[in-house]
Amino acid sequence: MTKREITLICITALVMCIPMAIIAHKYQQAPLSSTIYDWNSIKVESTKTGERRQFLQAPTPTLDELELHVTTLNPGEAPHPPHKHPDEELIIIKEGTVESTVNGITKRVGPGSVIFQASNQLHGLRNVGTTQAVYHVIKWKTEKTPKAK
Repeated sequence: MTKREITLICITALVMCIPMAIIAHKYQQAPLSSTIYDWNSIKVESTKTGERRQFLQAPTPTLDELELHVTTLNPGEAPHPPHKHPDEELIIIKEGTVESTVNGITKRVGPGSVIFQASNQLHGLRNVGTTQAVYHVIKWKTEKTPKAK
């Protein structure tokens, strides 16, 4: 190949990348600003194990992503099998009694309890009470968060 052909190929490749860059920039979310979320105005989504309220999921000025949702879990139910993920999360129990497994240790906890799930560590949760369990899940990602496998 000649230098001219290589230059033409490089220019063509760059020109083809411009629309992708424009699209990626267009769909980038603006960082969250301070705001108030009213519990009564958050849409309730039914799930096979209870309910979910998605409050927010967006970048902030200091985080690549901040997510907050509230899960209502019916008695005897688990939202999913034990799993792990690269982002870290806090779970704050609002109502009910749950059994949480973290690092192979299982404990029962109730209202006001906090569970921290570190990056890529196996964890699970199940409602072991006779009433619904309600808990807030706060997850975040930073530049240090490993990529999903």
